Amino acid sequence: MRRFDLDLLHTLTVVAEAGTLSAAAERLHRSQSAVSEQLQKLEAFCGQQLFSRSKRGTRLTPMGERLLAHARQLLDLNEQAFHDMRGTRLSGDLRLLITDYFRPNAIAPLLKRLTDRYPGLRLHVTIRKSAMIEAQPDDFDIGLYMQIVLEDTPAPAEGVEAVRNEKLQWVVAEHLLQDRPATLPLVILPATCSLQGLALNILQRARQPYLVAHSASGVAGLQSALSAGLGVACLNESSIPPGVVPVPAHWQLPALPSVQFRARVNEHSGSLARDVLSMLRPHLV
Repeated sequence: MRRFDLDLLHTLTVVAEAGTLSAAAERLHRSQSAVSEQLQKLEAFCGQQLFSRSKRGTRLTPMGERLLAHARQLLDLNEQAFHDMRGTRLSGDLRLLITDYFRPNAIAPLLKRLTDRYPGLRLHVTIRKSAMIEAQPDDFDIGLYMQIVLEDTPAPAEGVEAVRNEKLQWVVAEHLLQDRPATLPLVILPATCSLQGLALNILQRARQPYLVAHSASGVAGLQSALSAGLGVACLNESSIPPGVVPVPAHWQLPALPSVQFRARVNEHSGSLARDVLSMLRPHLV
């Protein structure tokens, strides 16, 4: 009997979500060559090409998409079997606060799979700004927020763990790539968003002329405005919608820092919060 290697399937899912080998290698804490070698092993095992590679990144082939669906099911079953053997029973009410910058296209299906698997678990999910999640730890059982990583950014405090690192990018609709505008049309969120405030400060320090072409109320609105070609924005990698790409190097926009997503469990929430975070942790990377 031939058996799939779960580590290879995990690499498949991370590369599919990250979009590039370099981004996947960073999340997997492996070298890019090691990730490429794992994909080659998986393709050899399947006898199929699973990815197409280009200058813009790595995309699944139709056979890769088919395997991805199986891979997610197998990885979920593996996780379920592990927790079943450990005697984990997830049931009860859990308050989950999440920043809308965190994998906006993937977090809802992930939470649905969790509740489908554990029907006794009742999630109460609220989207809030990262600063509010940090400042109000008694409002949640698990808080997932974004931290901009600068030179003086402190390491996670006790009880807080880093779950994912992402690069920030200047992005624009793909059909607007040809000409760099002299005055940059920006798509932004309100001034209360620390990430958007950072982007404006960076442009001002670089003396890059800009105008606010569109102001959205949340990340979903920002994504829609970008897809419609209303301007340029600063986004973390997992928030970049289809049809929107990083601006080319010849635009010479100033460099951006990275961000780190951190998870915090309310110390008064008991074992349920810790068990749920343990269940989610492999899927948050």
